[in-house]
Amino acid sequence: MRENSEFDVVVYGATGFTGKLVAEYMARRVAGGLDIRWAMAGRNLEKLAAVRDDIGAAKDVPLIAADGEDVSSLSAMAARTRVVLTTVGPYQLYGSGLVAACATRGTDYVDLCGEPAWMAEMIDSYDGKAKATGARIVFSCGFDSIPFDLGVHFLEQAAMKTFGAPLPRVKGRVRKMKGTFSGGTAASLRATLAAAAKDPKVYERLRNPFALTPGFAGPKQPPGMKPEFDAALDAWMAPFVMAAINTRNVHRTNYLLKHAYGADFVYDEMLITGPGEKGKAMAEAVASDRSMGSGGGPKPGEGPSKAEREAGFYDVLFVGEAADGRTLRASVSGDMDPGYGSTSKMITESALCLIQDVPRTGGGIVTPGALMAEPLTRRLQQYAGLTFKLE
Repeated sequence: MRENSEFDVVVYGATGFTGKLVAEYMARRVAGGLDIRWAMAGRNLEKLAAVRDDIGAAKDVPLIAADGEDVSSLSAMAARTRVVLTTVGPYQLYGSGLVAACATRGTDYVDLCGEPAWMAEMIDSYDGKAKATGARIVFSCGFDSIPFDLGVHFLEQAAMKTFGAPLPRVKGRVRKMKGTFSGGTAASLRATLAAAAKDPKVYERLRNPFALTPGFAGPKQPPGMKPEFDAALDAWMAPFVMAAINTRNVHRTNYLLKHAYGADFVYDEMLITGPGEKGKAMAEAVASDRSMGSGGGPKPGEGPSKAEREAGFYDVLFVGEAADGRTLRASVSGDMDPGYGSTSKMITESALCLIQDVPRTGGGIVTPGALMAEPLTRRLQQYAGLTFKLE
């Protein structure tokens, strides 16, 4: 536990496309009165200085040289700060050393990981160490998986107040979304597919909806891999590319909360394409699209313009069914494109929430939903353009 560190937050990967957006958002929050000590980190100090100038950050924001292939530099960086915010992925290629350093040093950690097989490996390797040192390691603090993880938690909390019991069945349904997935997300998917082709254990973890709940396997979960018609919503559904990570994180949250949603909890995610033949045709087109795994989308380091990010948005519906058949609905929406604009705000507020709003009651590899759902939900609505509401 590093309460008396030189820095509160170090943004690692600040010269990358998403890392630069994070640093820019942090600089804007500090300029608006946020009182924290922060630094920017990456492999190249000259590039870091150029980014600092470009985003209009204060000239005295410290710069730290750290390289994912130099374990000693990662350990030294972790020793200087309360929390490391890292955008350097794919994490299965570049992230293991930093998780090890933070778990060992007792330093908090947040990332944008959407790689469930690697996350399972990190839980196996470092959850015990993080618990011993007090390090709070929080994966998936961007569009995967905060709107979904916190959306389910928000709905379940409302169910406890309304029905006095959790909802054993919840559907996550993406109603609207404008904006690209990040180049990092696409690169992570390709790295995961390559790893699965080489290692049957990775493939098994990818198929297992309870890959992140060691020692627990709940009921059979809907696969969500084919177009289907949902009579309750009177619309066609298509597979949602991020369901494979989001559903795992939601189940881990439930597991860490000692099955607050029930040990029989069933959850899936799909994309609403609409009613009728048009909706069916669109669902089939989405299901057959393989561009994310074959080099489509932006490359790491590339991304949409400021105007494109600000024109983006998303809206996710959550439909819960109680044991007696009654239903409850909630939604989570964001005011910028999911992969870059909204994600950069979500991960920054996650890091700030960790150090400003969440008392230290122990460490471990946790989820936003299990560790800080309510304070983070408030933060995201106050600062990051997200809206949580019952419908």
